Amino acid sequence: MGATGSIGSSTLDVLGRHPDRYRLYAVTANTSVEAMIGICTQYEPRFAVMADSDSASRLQTALHGVSDTTVYAGIEAMVTLCADPEVDSVMAAIVGFSGLRPALAAARAGKRLLLANKEALVAAGAVFMRAVRDGGAALLPIDSEHNAMFQCLPADPLARTNVQSVEKILLTASGGPFRGWSREQLTSVTPDQACAHPNWSMGRKISVDSATLMNKGLELAEACWLFDRSPEQIEVVVHPQSVIHSLIRYRDGSVLAQLGNPDMRTPIAYGLSWPDRIDAGVQSLDLVSVGQLDFEAPDTSAFPCLRLAQEAIKVPGGMCVLNAANEVAVSSFLEGGIRFTDIDRVIEVCLEAITADEPDSLDAVEVLNGRARDAASDVVGEMLARTDRRAAGR
Repeated sequence: MGATGSIGSSTLDVLGRHPDRYRLYAVTANTSVEAMIGICTQYEPRFAVMADSDSASRLQTALHGVSDTTVYAGIEAMVTLCADPEVDSVMAAIVGFSGLRPALAAARAGKRLLLANKEALVAAGAVFMRAVRDGGAALLPIDSEHNAMFQCLPADPLARTNVQSVEKILLTASGGPFRGWSREQLTSVTPDQACAHPNWSMGRKISVDSATLMNKGLELAEACWLFDRSPEQIEVVVHPQSVIHSLIRYRDGSVLAQLGNPDMRTPIAYGLSWPDRIDAGVQSLDLVSVGQLDFEAPDTSAFPCLRLAQEAIKVPGGMCVLNAANEVAVSSFLEGGIRFTDIDRVIEVCLEAITADEPDSLDAVEVLNGRARDAASDVVGEMLARTDRRAAGR
């Protein structure tokens, strides 16, 4: 799911290195028809799904006489394929809330679920983890940080004795492209600047989240659900080289870390082959060339999104509201609407305005998500109107 994005492209690269081990059964994308033509002709999946009927029709026409791939349209087709009995593993790499329903379908069907979609756990953690347990799914985190935690934690990180042996999880952050900038400097940031990550090649939405440090807030919530931890048991540490992907501090004084070059093919390959390891096409880490590893505390004054997430995770439904408001705000910023420093303001207003119970079903999650998105859209609209009024006054 999300075959044409950065995670999807990296996944296809790993799969292409092991044709004797893996067969691509189905791929999904939003509206990137040209990219899907290339994927379908190269990998010959049995099915492809586009987000809308127009894109699906264009893809099917382009593949006529070239590929036997059958093309469908819409979220229901994605949900059906994720639960298909012939599917063993599902890479959940659709960005945003829209990836929740297909990922839930894979969890309920007991698949090996390679989770690269943060929002599934952030917005619907209780619902999602219940689906994983009830369906008997194998949930393997693909975010580089959570994959690192998974590798460094005991074999059964949720076993009581193992939970007690871990003192703290250290979640690393690169600091993004604006590490060290003041709040005043951030007011003039452009979308292209925010998407120019110094270490990772990512999609535009997640790149902005990294630049605001919201990505670490989302990952904090994700780690809490994945490993049954409280927010106080997870510490965010800025590590600009992005060589150490996360660390586990044990009660005996030991600290285990997973290191590697910043390349998503490493966690993808580990998720696909676990408990084995396969070639991912990633260059070996040369510590002499790296030279030094630096660490510092995050600046939540200049980048308040992390602080907002740390607060929201303690409030019923708070992360669902935060996630929805963030998606709306980031979308507006990328479209040239609100300023970079308005993103956290939109989120804070929505968190203050919306109170809710913790969602206990997919329907409840979708309702709360809708409320938060509407509220965020209103806040964005008011900000843009004020900007227009000031411009007219000049």
